[in-house]
Amino acid sequence: MSSTTLTPIEATQLSRALDKRLQTARRLATEAGAVALRMRPPPGAATANLKGAQDWLTEADGRIEAMLAKGLAEAHPEDGFAGEETGHGRDGAWRWVVDPIDGTSNYARGASRWCVSLGLVADRTPLLGVVNSPATGELFAARLGGGATRNGVGIGVATTTDPTRAMVEIGWSPRVPVPDYLAVTERVMALGIMPRSNGSGAMGLADVACGRLDGYIERHIQLWDVAGILPILAEAGARISPFMEGDAVTRGGPIVVGAPGVFDALNRVAG
Repeated sequence: MSSTTLTPIEATQLSRALDKRLQTARRLATEAGAVALRMRPPPGAATANLKGAQDWLTEADGRIEAMLAKGLAEAHPEDGFAGEETGHGRDGAWRWVVDPIDGTSNYARGASRWCVSLGLVADRTPLLGVVNSPATGELFAARLGGGATRNGVGIGVATTTDPTRAMVEIGWSPRVPVPDYLAVTERVMALGIMPRSNGSGAMGLADVACGRLDGYIERHIQLWDVAGILPILAEAGARISPFMEGDAVTRGGPIVVGAPGVFDALNRVAG
């Protein structure tokens, strides 16, 4: 969907529909974040179950997803819904894709680097997204053609052009063989880039959107991890690999995101 192919009347209708849904997403993400913050375990050994290797599940994940599903169905019953924990819920021309807590391993240890993520997509086009990080007091939001914000203030990506001055997060996934992960990290470091890995893909990508990081690489990431942040990245001026064009939408896959000045270098070393 491109606003450039719409008539003025259609563009106005689209803008109003997205603004209405963005308001809903902000409200629900804020409410869900407050609940998650109250339920967050104290620092210490993880208070959670394992779905797989380093794949954590807390009581809050299920409660928050149910809360978001109910709120979205009430506000926009014509929209579809899919969540990380419950999977595909209902169909619609526009579909909400929700990660109730991205960075669950951090959350389960009482840490602060986690978020509630809501994204709205039409087929393979990200329309809007909200990422709420209640523990740090930050709410990122954007809708197609409307710019990206953090706590209501406009944001943009970094202007870095020299890889030796760049900071890049390399996301880890148990679905990627350790040698492949280490090979990417080696190639990134060979460029003089400072690598990081902090346990939340959506938060790492949010850091790119607001210029705190210059890029993000992950060899396998799921749609629910990125659906909320992709519109924010696009509106903030990031360059993004074609995650939405292939099988990654349904099966997960690689993503490379970067500030324009370093994206090509990152894309090369990401393989």
